[in-house]
Amino acid sequence: MKVSYPLKMAAIAVLSVVATAANSAGFNDDEQRMIGWIDAHSEDAIALLEETVNISSGTMNPQGVRKVGAVMQRELDGLGFTSEWIEMPEEMHRAGHLFGRKYAAQGPKVLMIGHLDTVFEADDGFQAYRRDGDTAHGPGIDDMKSGNVTIIYALKALKEIGALDDVSVVVAYLGDEENAGSPLSISKRDLIEAGKWADISLGFEGGLTSDNQDWSTTARRSTSNWYLEVSGKQAHSSKIFSDGTGYGAIFEAARILHEFADKVRGEQYLTFNAGTIQGGTDVSYDVEQNRGTTFGKTNVVPRKVIVQGDIRTISQDQLERTRDAMRAIVANHYPQTDARIEFEDRYPPMEPTAGNKRLAQVLSDVNVDLGRGPMLELDPTRRGAADVSFVAPYTDALAGLGALGKGGHTPEESLDLTSVPLAIKRAAIMIYRLARE
Repeated sequence: MKVSYPLKMAAIAVLSVVATAANSAGFNDDEQRMIGWIDAHSEDAIALLEETVNISSGTMNPQGVRKVGAVMQRELDGLGFTSEWIEMPEEMHRAGHLFGRKYAAQGPKVLMIGHLDTVFEADDGFQAYRRDGDTAHGPGIDDMKSGNVTIIYALKALKEIGALDDVSVVVAYLGDEENAGSPLSISKRDLIEAGKWADISLGFEGGLTSDNQDWSTTARRSTSNWYLEVSGKQAHSSKIFSDGTGYGAIFEAARILHEFADKVRGEQYLTFNAGTIQGGTDVSYDVEQNRGTTFGKTNVVPRKVIVQGDIRTISQDQLERTRDAMRAIVANHYPQTDARIEFEDRYPPMEPTAGNKRLAQVLSDVNVDLGRGPMLELDPTRRGAADVSFVAPYTDALAGLGALGKGGHTPEESLDLTSVPLAIKRAAIMIYRLARE
Protein backbone atom coordinates (compact mmCIF):
# COMPACT_ATOMS: atom_id res chain seq x y z
CA MET A 1 0.00 0.00 0.00
CA LYS A 2 1.20 3.51 -0.77
CA VAL A 3 2.40 5.50 2.24
CA SER A 4 -0.48 7.79 3.21
CA TYR A 5 -0.37 11.49 2.39
CA PRO A 6 -0.67 12.51 6.07
CA LEU A 7 2.27 10.28 6.95
CA LYS A 8 4.31 12.00 4.26
CA MET A 9 3.57 15.23 6.12
CA ALA A 10 4.57 13.89 9.54
CA ALA A 11 7.21 16.58 9.91
CA ILE A 12 4.52 19.23 10.26
CA ALA A 13 1.98 17.18 12.24
CA VAL A 14 2.18 19.52 15.23
CA LEU A 15 1.61 22.57 13.02
CA SER A 16 -1.40 20.81 11.48
CA VAL A 17 -2.98 20.46 14.92
CA VAL A 18 -2.43 24.15 15.59
CA ALA A 19 -3.88 25.05 12.19
CA THR A 20 -6.94 22.92 12.83
CA ALA A 21 -7.57 24.72 16.11
CA ALA A 22 -7.21 28.09 14.39
CA ASN A 23 -9.56 27.09 11.60
CA SER A 24 -12.24 26.13 14.09
CA ALA A 25 -12.48 29.83 14.99
CA GLY A 26 -13.59 30.73 11.46
CA PHE A 27 -12.63 30.95 7.81
CA ASN A 28 -9.70 32.81 6.33
CA ASP A 29 -10.16 35.36 3.54
CA ASP A 30 -9.77 32.82 0.73
CA GLU A 31 -12.30 30.48 2.28
CA GLN A 32 -14.76 33.32 2.82
CA ARG A 33 -14.38 34.32 -0.84
CA MET A 34 -15.11 30.75 -1.93
CA ILE A 35 -18.18 30.59 0.30
CA GLY A 36 -19.50 33.83 -1.16
CA TRP A 37 -18.85 32.66 -4.72
CA ILE A 38 -20.56 29.31 -4.10
CA ASP A 39 -23.64 30.98 -2.62
CA ALA A 40 -23.82 33.35 -5.58
CA HIS A 41 -23.61 30.47 -8.07
CA SER A 42 -25.76 27.84 -6.34
CA GLU A 43 -28.56 28.20 -8.88
CA ASP A 44 -26.02 27.74 -11.69
CA ALA A 45 -24.99 24.45 -10.08
CA ILE A 46 -28.63 23.40 -9.80
CA ALA A 47 -29.17 24.27 -13.47
CA LEU A 48 -26.28 21.96 -14.42
CA LEU A 49 -27.85 19.28 -12.24
CA GLU A 50 -31.18 19.67 -14.04
CA GLU A 51 -29.47 19.45 -17.42
CA THR A 52 -27.80 16.14 -16.60
CA VAL A 53 -30.76 14.57 -14.77
CA ASN A 54 -32.90 15.18 -17.86
CA ILE A 55 -30.54 12.97 -19.88
CA SER A 56 -31.47 9.31 -19.44
CA SER A 57 -28.24 7.46 -18.71
CA GLY A 58 -28.86 3.97 -17.41
CA THR A 59 -25.74 1.82 -17.45
CA MET A 60 -27.01 -0.20 -20.40
CA ASN A 61 -27.82 2.98 -22.37
CA PRO A 62 -24.37 3.85 -23.75
CA GLN A 63 -25.67 6.73 -25.85
CA GLY A 64 -27.23 8.40 -22.81
CA VAL A 65 -24.13 7.86 -20.68
CA ARG A 66 -22.01 9.48 -23.39
CA LYS A 67 -24.40 12.46 -23.55
CA VAL A 68 -24.00 13.08 -19.82
CA GLY A 69 -20.27 12.64 -20.30
CA ALA A 70 -20.28 15.31 -23.01
CA VAL A 71 -21.87 17.80 -20.60
CA MET A 72 -19.30 17.08 -17.89
CA GLN A 73 -16.50 17.19 -20.46
CA ARG A 74 -17.67 20.67 -21.46
CA GLU A 75 -17.39 21.75 -17.82
CA LEU A 76 -13.94 20.19 -17.33
CA ASP A 77 -12.65 21.80 -20.52
CA GLY A 78 -13.94 25.14 -19.27
CA LEU A 79 -11.82 24.68 -16.14
CA GLY A 80 -8.70 24.14 -18.24
CA PHE A 81 -8.54 20.37 -17.70
CA THR A 82 -7.24 18.00 -20.33
CA SER A 83 -10.20 15.66 -20.82
CA GLU A 84 -10.34 12.22 -22.39
CA TRP A 85 -13.16 9.79 -23.17
CA ILE A 86 -11.96 6.24 -22.56
CA GLU A 87 -13.78 3.68 -24.66
CA MET A 88 -14.47 0.14 -23.49
CA PRO A 89 -14.26 -2.90 -25.82
CA GLU A 90 -17.49 -3.33 -27.78
CA GLU A 91 -18.15 -6.78 -26.30
CA MET A 92 -18.36 -5.27 -22.80
CA HIS A 93 -21.50 -3.30 -23.74
CA ARG A 94 -20.47 -0.29 -21.67
CA ALA A 95 -20.18 3.35 -22.73
CA GLY A 96 -16.75 4.06 -21.25
CA HIS A 97 -15.42 6.68 -18.86
CA LEU A 98 -14.57 10.39 -18.83
CA PHE A 99 -11.28 11.46 -17.22
CA GLY A 100 -10.09 15.03 -16.75
CA ARG A 101 -6.58 15.92 -15.65
CA LYS A 102 -4.81 19.05 -14.40
CA TYR A 103 -1.36 18.84 -12.90
CA ALA A 104 0.46 21.29 -10.61
CA ALA A 105 4.13 21.59 -9.77
CA GLN A 106 3.48 21.07 -6.06
CA GLY A 107 0.79 20.14 -3.57
CA PRO A 108 -1.21 16.95 -3.06
CA LYS A 109 -2.46 14.76 -5.88
CA VAL A 110 -6.24 14.45 -5.57
CA LEU A 111 -8.53 12.00 -7.35
CA MET A 112 -12.22 13.02 -7.45
CA ILE A 113 -14.63 10.20 -8.35
CA GLY A 114 -18.12 10.39 -9.81
CA HIS A 115 -20.20 8.31 -12.16
CA LEU A 116 -22.34 9.12 -15.19
CA ASP A 117 -24.70 6.14 -15.18
CA THR A 118 -27.86 5.49 -13.19
CA VAL A 119 -29.98 2.42 -12.47
CA PHE A 120 -32.82 3.82 -14.59
CA GLU A 121 -32.71 2.48 -18.15
CA ALA A 122 -34.22 4.12 -21.23
CA ASP A 123 -37.52 2.25 -20.90
CA ASP A 124 -38.04 3.20 -17.24
CA GLY A 125 -41.00 5.44 -16.48
CA PHE A 126 -38.91 7.66 -14.17
CA GLN A 127 -37.06 9.98 -16.55
CA ALA A 128 -37.48 13.72 -15.85
CA TYR A 129 -36.26 16.37 -13.43
CA ARG A 130 -38.97 18.00 -11.31
CA ARG A 131 -38.49 20.77 -8.76
CA ASP A 132 -40.78 21.51 -5.83
CA GLY A 133 -39.32 24.41 -3.88
CA ASP A 134 -36.09 23.29 -2.23
CA THR A 135 -36.60 19.65 -3.22
CA ALA A 136 -35.95 18.18 -6.64
CA HIS A 137 -36.82 14.75 -7.99
CA GLY A 138 -35.34 12.80 -10.87
CA PRO A 139 -33.48 9.67 -11.94
CA GLY A 140 -29.98 9.65 -10.53
CA ILE A 141 -30.37 13.06 -8.88
CA ASP A 142 -28.97 11.67 -5.64
CA ASP A 143 -26.96 8.74 -7.03
CA MET A 144 -25.02 10.48 -8.29
CA LYS A 145 -25.54 13.39 -10.65
CA SER A 146 -25.55 15.87 -7.76
CA GLY A 147 -22.12 14.52 -6.78
CA ASN A 148 -20.86 15.09 -10.31
CA VAL A 149 -21.99 18.72 -10.09
CA THR A 150 -20.38 19.08 -6.65
CA ILE A 151 -17.03 18.12 -8.17
CA ILE A 152 -17.30 20.75 -10.92
CA TYR A 153 -18.37 23.60 -8.68
CA ALA A 154 -15.83 22.82 -5.96
CA LEU A 155 -13.15 23.07 -8.64
CA LYS A 156 -14.68 26.32 -9.95
CA ALA A 157 -14.61 27.79 -6.44
CA LEU A 158 -10.96 26.84 -6.03
CA LYS A 159 -10.17 28.37 -9.42
CA GLU A 160 -11.98 31.57 -8.47
CA ILE A 161 -9.43 32.27 -5.71
CA GLY A 162 -6.44 30.91 -7.64
CA ALA A 163 -6.09 27.83 -5.42
CA LEU A 164 -6.63 25.32 -8.21
CA ASP A 165 -3.01 25.93 -9.20
CA ASP A 166 -1.87 24.50 -5.84
CA VAL A 167 -3.16 20.96 -6.34
CA SER A 168 -2.97 18.27 -9.00
CA VAL A 169 -6.39 16.85 -9.80
CA VAL A 170 -7.73 13.91 -11.76
CA VAL A 171 -11.51 13.76 -12.13
CA ALA A 172 -12.85 10.29 -12.94
CA TYR A 173 -16.43 10.04 -14.16
CA LEU A 174 -17.14 6.34 -14.55
CA GLY A 175 -19.78 5.04 -16.95
CA ASP A 176 -20.53 1.72 -15.26
CA GLU A 177 -20.65 2.16 -11.50
CA GLU A 178 -24.15 0.77 -11.16
CA ASN A 179 -23.35 -2.35 -13.19
CA ALA A 180 -19.61 -2.79 -13.63
CA GLY A 181 -18.39 -4.09 -16.95
CA SER A 182 -16.57 -7.41 -17.04
CA PRO A 183 -13.71 -8.08 -16.74
CA LEU A 184 -12.95 -5.63 -13.98
CA SER A 185 -9.30 -5.66 -15.04
CA ILE A 186 -10.43 -3.62 -18.06
CA SER A 187 -13.46 -1.70 -16.82
CA LYS A 188 -11.67 -0.40 -13.69
CA ARG A 189 -8.12 -0.29 -15.07
CA ASP A 190 -7.92 3.48 -15.57
CA LEU A 191 -9.52 4.20 -12.20
CA ILE A 192 -7.04 1.94 -10.41
CA GLU A 193 -4.12 3.58 -12.22
CA ALA A 194 -5.38 6.97 -11.07
CA GLY A 195 -5.65 5.63 -7.51
CA LYS A 196 -2.04 4.51 -7.60
CA TRP A 197 -1.08 8.02 -8.72
CA ALA A 198 -3.12 9.85 -6.08
CA ASP A 199 -2.30 10.86 -2.53
CA ILE A 200 -5.98 11.43 -1.73
CA SER A 201 -9.14 10.00 -3.30
CA LEU A 202 -12.57 11.51 -2.72
CA GLY A 203 -15.84 9.81 -3.66
CA PHE A 204 -18.78 12.10 -4.33
CA GLU A 205 -21.77 9.86 -3.86
CA GLY A 206 -24.41 11.39 -1.60
CA GLY A 207 -23.64 12.59 1.89
CA LEU A 208 -25.58 11.30 4.86
CA THR A 209 -27.37 13.12 7.66
CA SER A 210 -29.54 11.37 10.22
CA ASP A 211 -30.82 12.35 13.66
CA ASN A 212 -29.37 15.86 13.14
CA GLN A 213 -25.91 14.34 12.73
CA ASP A 214 -23.63 14.51 9.68
CA TRP A 215 -21.60 11.38 8.85
CA SER A 216 -18.39 10.76 6.94
CA THR A 217 -17.57 7.53 5.12
CA THR A 218 -14.11 6.21 5.97
CA ALA A 219 -14.85 2.57 5.16
CA ARG A 220 -17.03 0.48 2.86
CA ARG A 221 -17.40 -3.26 2.72
CA SER A 222 -16.39 -5.37 -0.23
CA THR A 223 -18.93 -7.16 -2.35
CA SER A 224 -18.18 -10.39 -4.18
CA ASN A 225 -20.20 -13.33 -5.47
CA TRP A 226 -20.17 -17.06 -4.85
CA TYR A 227 -21.56 -19.88 -6.98
CA LEU A 228 -22.26 -23.32 -5.50
CA GLU A 229 -23.00 -26.37 -7.64
CA VAL A 230 -24.02 -29.60 -5.89
CA SER A 231 -24.51 -33.04 -7.44
CA GLY A 232 -26.10 -36.23 -6.17
CA LYS A 233 -26.98 -39.67 -7.47
CA GLN A 234 -30.34 -39.76 -9.22
CA ALA A 235 -32.48 -42.70 -8.06
CA HIS A 236 -35.96 -43.69 -6.89
CA SER A 237 -36.89 -41.80 -3.74
CA SER A 238 -37.46 -45.05 -1.86
CA LYS A 239 -33.68 -45.54 -1.88
CA ILE A 240 -32.83 -42.13 -0.29
CA PHE A 241 -30.14 -42.33 2.44
CA SER A 242 -29.15 -45.87 1.47
CA ASP A 243 -25.48 -46.66 0.98
CA GLY A 244 -25.94 -47.02 -2.77
CA THR A 245 -28.02 -43.85 -3.30
CA GLY A 246 -26.88 -41.44 -0.61
CA TYR A 247 -28.49 -38.16 0.33
CA GLY A 248 -29.17 -36.50 -3.03
CA ALA A 249 -28.19 -33.02 -4.16
CA ILE A 250 -30.83 -31.06 -2.25
CA PHE A 251 -30.00 -32.51 1.17
CA GLU A 252 -26.30 -31.89 0.47
CA ALA A 253 -27.05 -28.28 -0.52
CA ALA A 254 -29.13 -27.87 2.63
CA ARG A 255 -26.26 -29.21 4.76
CA ILE A 256 -23.81 -26.78 3.19
CA LEU A 257 -26.07 -23.74 3.60
CA HIS A 258 -26.91 -24.67 7.20
CA GLU A 259 -23.23 -24.99 8.07
CA PHE A 260 -22.48 -21.65 6.38
CA ALA A 261 -25.05 -20.02 8.64
CA ASP A 262 -24.00 -21.98 11.72
CA LYS A 263 -20.21 -21.93 11.46
CA VAL A 264 -19.15 -19.02 9.24
CA ARG A 265 -21.36 -16.12 10.29
CA GLY A 266 -20.69 -14.02 13.36
CA GLU A 267 -17.70 -11.79 12.64
CA GLN A 268 -18.29 -8.06 12.82
CA TYR A 269 -19.02 -6.53 9.39
CA LEU A 270 -19.25 -9.96 7.71
CA THR A 271 -22.43 -10.86 5.86
CA PHE A 272 -23.14 -13.42 3.18
CA ASN A 273 -26.37 -14.21 1.43
CA ALA A 274 -27.81 -17.05 -0.63
CA GLY A 275 -29.77 -15.12 -3.23
CA THR A 276 -31.04 -17.82 -5.58
CA ILE A 277 -31.40 -21.61 -5.48
CA GLN A 278 -32.44 -24.12 -8.14
CA GLY A 279 -32.67 -27.85 -7.42
CA GLY A 280 -34.06 -31.01 -8.97
CA THR A 281 -33.44 -33.63 -11.62
CA ASP A 282 -32.71 -31.10 -14.39
CA VAL A 283 -31.48 -27.59 -13.61
CA SER A 284 -30.35 -24.72 -15.80
CA TYR A 285 -29.24 -21.33 -14.52
CA ASP A 286 -28.09 -18.17 -16.32
CA VAL A 287 -25.64 -16.33 -14.06
CA GLU A 288 -25.80 -13.10 -16.08
CA GLN A 289 -29.61 -12.94 -16.06
CA ASN A 290 -30.00 -14.36 -12.51
CA ARG A 291 -32.73 -16.71 -13.60
CA GLY A 292 -33.13 -20.41 -14.32
CA THR A 293 -35.47 -23.39 -14.71
CA THR A 294 -35.91 -26.56 -12.67
CA PHE A 295 -37.58 -29.93 -13.23
CA GLY A 296 -37.95 -32.68 -10.67
CA LYS A 297 -40.38 -35.15 -9.12
CA THR A 298 -41.19 -35.98 -5.52
CA ASN A 299 -40.34 -39.64 -6.08
CA VAL A 300 -36.92 -39.00 -7.63
CA VAL A 301 -33.73 -38.30 -5.68
CA PRO A 302 -32.47 -35.01 -7.19
CA ARG A 303 -29.13 -34.89 -8.92
CA LYS A 304 -28.36 -31.15 -9.15
CA VAL A 305 -28.59 -27.93 -7.17
CA ILE A 306 -27.24 -24.48 -8.07
CA VAL A 307 -27.02 -21.67 -5.49
CA GLN A 308 -25.72 -18.14 -6.02
CA GLY A 309 -25.03 -15.53 -3.37
CA ASP A 310 -22.80 -12.68 -2.23
CA ILE A 311 -20.27 -11.88 0.52
CA ARG A 312 -19.51 -8.49 2.10
CA THR A 313 -16.43 -7.91 4.27
CA ILE A 314 -14.54 -5.01 5.81
CA SER A 315 -11.09 -6.27 4.74
CA GLN A 316 -9.42 -8.52 2.22
CA ASP A 317 -8.19 -10.71 5.07
CA GLN A 318 -11.74 -11.20 6.32
CA LEU A 319 -12.85 -12.08 2.80
CA GLU A 320 -10.15 -14.73 2.35
CA ARG A 321 -10.83 -16.29 5.76
CA THR A 322 -14.53 -16.47 4.94
CA ARG A 323 -13.89 -18.10 1.59
CA ASP A 324 -11.55 -20.66 3.16
CA ALA A 325 -14.19 -21.57 5.76
CA MET A 326 -16.83 -21.98 3.07
CA ARG A 327 -14.52 -24.16 0.95
CA ALA A 328 -13.90 -26.47 3.92
CA ILE A 329 -17.62 -26.91 4.53
CA VAL A 330 -18.30 -27.63 0.87
CA ALA A 331 -15.60 -30.30 0.80
CA ASN A 332 -17.14 -32.33 3.65
CA HIS A 333 -19.72 -34.22 1.54
CA TYR A 334 -22.69 -36.33 2.48
CA PRO A 335 -22.43 -39.88 1.02
CA GLN A 336 -22.85 -40.17 -2.79
CA THR A 337 -22.75 -36.40 -3.30
CA ASP A 338 -20.23 -33.88 -4.58
CA ALA A 339 -20.04 -30.10 -4.59
CA ARG A 340 -17.86 -27.25 -5.76
CA ILE A 341 -17.88 -23.55 -4.92
CA GLU A 342 -16.47 -20.71 -7.01
CA PHE A 343 -15.88 -17.09 -6.05
CA GLU A 344 -16.02 -13.94 -8.17
CA ASP A 345 -14.32 -10.72 -7.12
CA ARG A 346 -16.39 -7.58 -7.57
CA TYR A 347 -15.74 -4.55 -5.36
CA PRO A 348 -12.82 -4.70 -2.90
CA PRO A 349 -13.17 -3.38 0.65
CA MET A 350 -12.36 0.18 1.59
CA GLU A 351 -10.69 -0.44 4.92
CA PRO A 352 -10.90 2.14 7.75
CA THR A 353 -7.25 3.21 7.67
CA ALA A 354 -5.55 5.92 9.72
CA GLY A 355 -5.17 8.00 6.55
CA ASN A 356 -8.89 7.80 5.84
CA LYS A 357 -9.67 8.85 9.39
CA ARG A 358 -7.34 11.82 9.03
CA LEU A 359 -9.26 12.98 5.95
CA ALA A 360 -12.49 12.56 7.89
CA GLN A 361 -11.13 14.83 10.62
CA VAL A 362 -10.28 17.54 8.08
CA LEU A 363 -13.80 17.33 6.66
CA SER A 364 -15.29 17.37 10.15
CA ASP A 365 -13.36 20.54 10.97
CA VAL A 366 -14.82 22.18 7.87
CA ASN A 367 -18.29 21.06 8.90
CA VAL A 368 -17.79 22.58 12.35
CA ASP A 369 -16.75 25.87 10.80
CA LEU A 370 -19.88 25.78 8.65
CA GLY A 371 -21.93 25.60 11.84
CA ARG A 372 -23.12 22.02 11.46
CA GLY A 373 -21.06 20.38 14.18
CA PRO A 374 -18.53 17.54 14.02
CA MET A 375 -19.01 14.64 11.61
CA LEU A 376 -18.94 11.10 12.95
CA GLU A 377 -17.65 8.07 11.04
CA LEU A 378 -20.42 6.03 9.47
CA ASP A 379 -20.86 2.34 10.28
CA PRO A 380 -19.62 0.54 7.10
CA THR A 381 -22.73 -1.67 7.09
CA ARG A 382 -24.83 1.39 6.25
CA ARG A 383 -23.34 1.90 2.78
CA GLY A 384 -22.90 -0.40 -0.18
CA ALA A 385 -19.89 -0.78 -2.42
CA ALA A 386 -18.71 2.00 -4.75
CA ASP A 387 -15.95 2.83 -7.20
CA VAL A 388 -13.84 4.50 -4.50
CA SER A 389 -13.21 1.00 -3.14
CA PHE A 390 -11.08 0.14 -6.17
CA VAL A 391 -8.55 2.84 -5.27
CA ALA A 392 -8.70 2.51 -1.48
CA PRO A 393 -5.82 -0.03 -1.31
CA TYR A 394 -3.45 2.54 -2.85
CA THR A 395 -4.44 5.93 -1.43
CA ASP A 396 -6.08 7.64 1.51
CA ALA A 397 -9.77 7.82 0.70
CA LEU A 398 -13.00 9.38 1.87
CA ALA A 399 -16.49 8.91 0.44
CA GLY A 400 -19.93 10.46 0.77
CA LEU A 401 -18.96 14.02 -0.19
CA GLY A 402 -22.06 14.67 -2.29
CA ALA A 403 -25.29 16.52 -1.50
CA LEU A 404 -28.08 15.11 0.67
CA GLY A 405 -30.76 13.03 -0.98
CA LYS A 406 -32.99 10.05 -0.35
CA GLY A 407 -34.85 7.32 -2.19
CA GLY A 408 -31.89 6.36 -4.36
CA HIS A 409 -32.56 3.61 -6.94
CA THR A 410 -36.34 4.17 -6.58
CA PRO A 411 -38.94 6.34 -8.38
CA GLU A 412 -39.00 8.48 -5.22
CA GLU A 413 -35.36 9.56 -5.57
CA SER A 414 -35.00 13.18 -4.48
CA LEU A 415 -32.47 15.79 -3.39
CA ASP A 416 -32.45 18.58 -0.84
CA LEU A 417 -31.32 21.46 -3.06
CA THR A 418 -30.15 23.52 -0.07
CA SER A 419 -27.50 20.86 0.46
CA VAL A 420 -25.93 21.43 -2.96
CA PRO A 421 -23.98 24.57 -1.91
CA LEU A 422 -23.21 22.85 1.41
CA ALA A 423 -21.56 19.90 -0.36
CA ILE A 424 -19.63 22.22 -2.66
CA LYS A 425 -18.34 24.28 0.27
CA ARG A 426 -17.26 21.21 2.23
CA ALA A 427 -15.35 19.79 -0.74
CA ALA A 428 -13.74 23.05 -1.87
CA ILE A 429 -12.59 24.11 1.60
CA MET A 430 -11.36 20.62 2.43
CA ILE A 431 -9.19 20.47 -0.71
CA TYR A 432 -7.98 24.02 -0.06
CA ARG A 433 -6.84 23.09 3.44
CA LEU A 434 -5.21 19.84 2.35
CA ALA A 435 -3.25 21.77 -0.27
CA ARG A 436 -1.86 24.04 2.45
CA GLU A 437 -0.77 21.44 4.98
